[in-house]
Amino acid sequence: MTVSRTRIESKYMQWAKLQSTAPLNLATSAVGSLSLADLPLKLEDLELDTHGSYGYAPLLERLARYTGVDTECIVTAPGTSMANALAMAGAFEPGDEVLFERPTYEPMLTTAQFLGAEVRRFERRRENGFRVDPDEIRKQITPRTRLIVLANLHNPTSALTSEDDLRAVGEIAREAGARVLVDEVYLEDLFDRRPRVALQLGPQFITTSSLTKAYGLGGLRCGWVLAEPELARRIWHIRDVLDVNSAHPAEGISVVVMDHLEQLAERSQALLRTNRPIAQRFLEEHPEMVTLRPEFGTVYTLRAPGGDADAFCKHLREHYDTSVVPGRFFELPDCFRLGIGGNTDALRQGLARLTAAVEDFTKRGA
Repeated sequence: MTVSRTRIESKYMQWAKLQSTAPLNLATSAVGSLSLADLPLKLEDLELDTHGSYGYAPLLERLARYTGVDTECIVTAPGTSMANALAMAGAFEPGDEVLFERPTYEPMLTTAQFLGAEVRRFERRRENGFRVDPDEIRKQITPRTRLIVLANLHNPTSALTSEDDLRAVGEIAREAGARVLVDEVYLEDLFDRRPRVALQLGPQFITTSSLTKAYGLGGLRCGWVLAEPELARRIWHIRDVLDVNSAHPAEGISVVVMDHLEQLAERSQALLRTNRPIAQRFLEEHPEMVTLRPEFGTVYTLRAPGGDADAFCKHLREHYDTSVVPGRFFELPDCFRLGIGGNTDALRQGLARLTAAVEDFTKRGA
């Protein structure tokens, strides 16, 4: 299906920017945001500009240590969304076939359509715990497929894809002459248990990620693409056309952050260790809403009462001053996404209001 580039837009981003906020916000998918005052920064750590090059060497060196890949495989990007756009722009031509997971995060799919992909789908089935099934991919891939796209952890369910399944997908892609793009931004939530980045499983893989979700550093926009060296060079050259250089003060802050990532991880882990049992108790009290009980991640996908997530989310927002994300933005119109990484008191209050809203909404529909 041909999509008009001049008319394409992300309905999710419009909703997130204009309609997602509420006094109790359970729509965010990241660990609670940090401020500059929370970081060990000194003004002398920062400069407005640096000598132009393909990547700021101190940041590339730290990302290489963090990800376990060579600097020649790293392309920095302003956040994971831009990293995904750059990776896709480098991996296929307009008119090429791209095999996309379903359900998926709408802006990723919209980006592929904007870049001219002919989109084909493979299913993550609810009854199978939203697992990536290599057999399903093998059924759907064709000789025209140039890229397979998936997220690990999955957005919005936080389902974890095992290394064995990723290897199997990589072998399918290799046989077809395709690549595999794995968005790993939520995989950062595993911290010291984080598995190897997908690129380490073979050159057919591309990995994207950032410090946004696990570390509460969305405003920093410290993202990256990991790819085999030839593709990485191609992606750098695509960046030349789009934004020339990164904002150097952000690169300087990113270097400081990378030097203190262990301490920042401790803060995030402590918050999730506190919040996850609170969310799990809510699921135990509402088993009819459970789609998956993920071990990791900052988001859950829950069934909406009555199966109409749009109506329920509107009811929750308007009558209980609490926001969650309607599942239509993830191709799950009967579900909504719940974020658990924010302030603990706000999570408790939000879940209490969610419980009241479920009871009220159910009675109204009876």
